[in-house]
Amino acid sequence: MNDLVAFDPGGYNYLPGGFQYSAAVIARPGWEIERARFPKLVPLAEGFQRIEAHLTSLGRPATALCAAELRSPEPLEEEAFVAFNRSYVQPLERWGLARGAANPVARCNLCPDAQKPPGPGFYAFSYTVPSKSAARSFITSGAAECPDRPNYRENIVRPGETSPDALRDKLRYALGDLESRFKAMGVWWADVLDMRLYTAHDLWHTMADEFGSRGALAGGLNWHFVRPPVSGIEIEIDARAVRREIILAT
Repeated sequence: MNDLVAFDPGGYNYLPGGFQYSAAVIARPGWEIERARFPKLVPLAEGFQRIEAHLTSLGRPATALCAAELRSPEPLEEEAFVAFNRSYVQPLERWGLARGAANPVARCNLCPDAQKPPGPGFYAFSYTVPSKSAARSFITSGAAECPDRPNYRENIVRPGETSPDALRDKLRYALGDLESRFKAMGVWWADVLDMRLYTAHDLWHTMADEFGSRGALAGGLNWHFVRPPVSGIEIEIDARAVRREIILAT
């Protein structure tokens, strides 16, 4: 895992990922991360407008955005996923966030297995605000059962398998990837306030061995019945420590 990179305009540091998103973000001293959720999914273009308006109302620049949570209709093949990502980063480039292959904004993008949306949209987003608190706030991007780099299909753990044993191996890999991000940020499971699992598969058999043994269930587990955004990937997880969350007006 790469070292943290300072993003001064946003008041946070990030772990480099790719042009589409970073692997994780952590607030710098004097700042903390706040999360805002839309009461219902907002189409992508409108979502960017509403995010900018919300940040402006707080007296924060667009560069304060540090994490995005998206929902999409269906998992995509990798080529289509790359095309979607190039469209997604265009507003971030205009806002001075994404530049070339560097993008500080963390992200998850999931596909509901029921009540599928008609198109991609924003579910929630996070940003930095001034703070006197010494508590550390951070958010990881989703970690899956393959390295977060191009050629996903060639690197998926036990591709095409969804047996209980295969799902355990997939989850174990994703959790290990998440732990590598924790180490880079200088945090650990005890610092996590919210753990989220994204899958349409039953992982009950893994709870004690894979989550419980790591101390990952102290704050419970928030399970979203969704699929990861790339075809062939079955599991995604992320973690955060955010102390203030709001639900925006309709």
